[in-house]
Amino acid sequence: MSISIRIKKISLSIFCFAIMLSCKSEPDITYDVVIENVNIIDLETGQIDLSNIYLKDGLLAHIENTVEKLNSKAKETIDGSGKYALPGFWDNHVHFRGGDSLIAANKNFLNLFIANGITTVRDAGGDLTSSVMKWQKAIANNELVGPTIFTSGPKIDGLGATWAGSLEVENDVDISKALDSLQSIPSDFVKIYDSKITGENYLKTIKEAEKRNLITSGHMPFTVELDATINAGLDAVEHLYYIMKGCSDNEVEITQKLIRKEIGFWDAMPLLQASFSDSTALNTFKKLKAHNVFVVPTLHIGGVLSYLDEVDHTKDEYLKYMSSDVQKTYQGRIDRVKNASEKQVANRKALDQFFGQLAFKLNENGVSLLAGSDSGAYNSYTYPGISIHKEMEALVATGISPLDALRASAYNGAKFLKKEANYGSLSQGKIADIVLLNGNPLENIKNTQDIYMVFTKGTAHSKTDLNNLLKAAILN
Repeated sequence: MSISIRIKKISLSIFCFAIMLSCKSEPDITYDVVIENVNIIDLETGQIDLSNIYLKDGLLAHIENTVEKLNSKAKETIDGSGKYALPGFWDNHVHFRGGDSLIAANKNFLNLFIANGITTVRDAGGDLTSSVMKWQKAIANNELVGPTIFTSGPKIDGLGATWAGSLEVENDVDISKALDSLQSIPSDFVKIYDSKITGENYLKTIKEAEKRNLITSGHMPFTVELDATINAGLDAVEHLYYIMKGCSDNEVEITQKLIRKEIGFWDAMPLLQASFSDSTALNTFKKLKAHNVFVVPTLHIGGVLSYLDEVDHTKDEYLKYMSSDVQKTYQGRIDRVKNASEKQVANRKALDQFFGQLAFKLNENGVSLLAGSDSGAYNSYTYPGISIHKEMEALVATGISPLDALRASAYNGAKFLKKEANYGSLSQGKIADIVLLNGNPLENIKNTQDIYMVFTKGTAHSKTDLNNLLKAAILN
């Protein structure tokens, strides 16, 4: 046999062996679902990649560039051509509340969340914790359709707290017992409210929670300065009133007036707005960023409540999903506007405009924002589900980019709750919570509402399924 023939035979053997090795190296896996030729939006970079997404056992099992197709088997194939994939939306501020008579109405909200592509919600305190825990478990076991719920459980407040079910604290022992109670639930974070809690106990609660490695968020008593709250270790500030306070040149003086009860919360608003200082604000933004404090602007509800005197909500599309008892809870805020003076109404609208500018400046200076709707009973015409899309629209209306508005939902939500290992981006090994959109939300944020399909832990919900959830949620 000639040397050249031997070389050809050896080369052929090596080639065949290599083919065998490559076949063996590719595991024989049958995936549950493959979404082919879909545009994945990377929320970290804004890059869009044409990819195939493989789902198995509720996880993102594999993601590949379409050029490197595996030819793997899947039980179901979905054509993602022309669609845009991103993590399921997070609403980072909702409420399940209203007492036993509203349990069914609150449970009905779960349909609205999924129908709007919201696969995770952060429940920021209420009085239905036992029901919420049951829903959490049923959703996790695929016995109930609904978003993953991360909850604070009851709020911590002072004696005579405004909200039913709050854990009322007056001293160190109360604070310790309240945190013990939340840890026994277990809650996913600690929510502190400012209706009755003293400034001293507010700071003590944050510090004690920090010792226990608990995540904290809250309203801030106006008898406390923002710097003190940041130094104590608060992880997120709910709403912009408290950020505005920390941007005032006269914060110390105004705080003392509040302590002496010379003025009230709403009296302080125009004073703080008028004394806003760019230099003070920049220092505050730097401190918030350095301490990794998240801020929840809740712009949409601010706009809704500020213009209750002008806008007729009786024809709202989503009103049909709200029970008559939930609608009754709206009356308090409606009456407040009816009884307000012209000056008070004008001040509220001016504040709403100011908050939009403040949210833009926070984002511009690198402070992490969380998109939250504050939807639920008592918050008039701020509807579960659709309101997170309105919140992202409101963020973009300030000048914030669509990418940053999207980040404020799932990406930052997962970071705040320290759940990045499982949520917040479409990456291999993470939970398969996905929303497929018909249009690119980076070009128009309203495209977040043009939903093609939703996946919760790998379970597909077609457009027909989503419409059926909406139909089932109609109460009147």
